[in-house]
Amino acid sequence: MSSSHIALLGAIAGFTIYLGLPLGRLANPAPRLRAALNAVAIGILIFLVWDVLSAAWEPTDSALGDHHWSTAISGGTVLAAGLAAGLAGLVYWDRAMARRRQPKLSQGPGAAAVTEMTPPARSAASGLSLMIATGIGLHNFAEGLAIGNSAATGAISLAVLLIIGFGLHNATEGFGIVAPLAAQGERPSWGRLALLGLIGGGPTFAGTLVGQHLVDDKLSIAFLGLAAGSILYVVIELLAVARRAGMKELTTWMILLGLFLGFATDAVVTAAGV
Repeated sequence: MSSSHIALLGAIAGFTIYLGLPLGRLANPAPRLRAALNAVAIGILIFLVWDVLSAAWEPTDSALGDHHWSTAISGGTVLAAGLAAGLAGLVYWDRAMARRRQPKLSQGPGAAAVTEMTPPARSAASGLSLMIATGIGLHNFAEGLAIGNSAATGAISLAVLLIIGFGLHNATEGFGIVAPLAAQGERPSWGRLALLGLIGGGPTFAGTLVGQHLVDDKLSIAFLGLAAGSILYVVIELLAVARRAGMKELTTWMILLGLFLGFATDAVVTAAGV
């Protein structure tokens, strides 16, 4: 299979993320549906955190087992730095964005207008969806590297299986991106959905291109660490939304459903012998 064909299949795997994005166009979902969508997204993202960290830690774990101490130390350090940058970086970035969203009170005499006192309601949900798309994009870039690396080393069958598995996986990730918007009853434009899909799914294609020419475990670990940190931050934010909804039983079952969906799509790759 030629490099161009591998790149094309990598693009298809990445852009299956668009299959889940139209759910963000739900018009005024009921409170229970909003809570359910938010909780399913939490479950999917929790699975992704586990999946990403497992893949990122595997090279270090293997090096420790083989007593390759320098490789283990360097891999562990890269993972720790990426994880810290992804998690703490978003904390400070979100704080900076919150300051920019602070309302500016009227400087003239008299009472301020209501619109001056209230920050835009759409900012938080839209920002959260963008964070999810970015975190998933980092994760998908690392997946693209795996596809490209497999093709570069001649393991074409493995590359194709990875494309199929990642493609199925990305379809559920698209839902996770738009869940905060659906939970708040916001209807993003089709253009906005297209942009979120490009941010989340496009890096799979880019990673496939890079991976065919650059085989580097440290680069993959770094992107996986960044992805895990950013997705973990989003999980914390979505859990806060779930707590405000107050539907504990529904939230619990829907989080379980999201976890099961994550494992089900991942099982396709495992069943194929990857």
